[in-house]
Amino acid sequence: MIMTFEQTYELGKGNELLIKLPEHFRQGKKVRVVVEEIDINRNQKIKMLEGAANDPLFHADVLEISEDFKHVDAER
Repeated sequence: MIMTFEQTYELGKGNELLIKLPEHFRQGKKVRVVVEEIDINRNQKIKMLEGAANDPLFHADVLEISEDFKHVDAER
């Protein structure tokens, strides 16, 4: 069974990072660590996209686009 744990961290002093794994990870096993630099602007964009879930104007736009393409979708 493969367990996955994903979390975003702020870098500490000297670019050090300490990761405390959840209890369900067993000691004595191997883990794979992938380090990926995250663009701050990307995070801001993701937060804006998450906010769209409750934006009535966004929902209206999606509905309008769906209406525009419903006839094309029916052709398949």
